[in-house]
Amino acid sequence: MQKLSEQPFQRFQDFYPFYLREHANPICRALHYIGSSLVLLVLAWVILSQQWLWLWSLPLIGYGFAWLGHFGFEHNRPATFKYPFYSLAADWVMYKDFLTGQLERKLKAALAQA
Repeated sequence: MQKLSEQPFQRFQDFYPFYLREHANPICRALHYIGSSLVLLVLAWVILSQQWLWLWSLPLIGYGFAWLGHFGFEHNRPATFKYPFYSLAADWVMYKDFLTGQLERKLKAALAQA
C-alpha cells in the first residue's frame, strides 16, 4: 500500500494538508516567507523600473530560500520536485494563511491528519 505522500493528488484541497506537513519546521516556513516577500518586492521593482531582464531572478530568489529551508532545516525533499504546480500554488496559499493568521490552525489540522 502506498503512503499518502506517494499517491498522486487529484485535487488541490487534498494536496495542501500534505504540503503543510512538509513545512512543519518554522525556520523552513520563515525562509519560504522571506523568499516570497523578496519575489514580490523584486517583481514590483522590475515592473516600475522596466528592467525586464531581472525577471529571470524571481525563481532563483523564491526557490533558493525555499530549498535552503528544506535541505537545511526541514530535511526533506521539496514537494516542487514531484508536484510543481500544486506546490507553487500551495506556497502562495501558505503565505496568505500566514499573513492572515490562519496558518497555525490549518497546520495543526494537517499534522493531526498524519
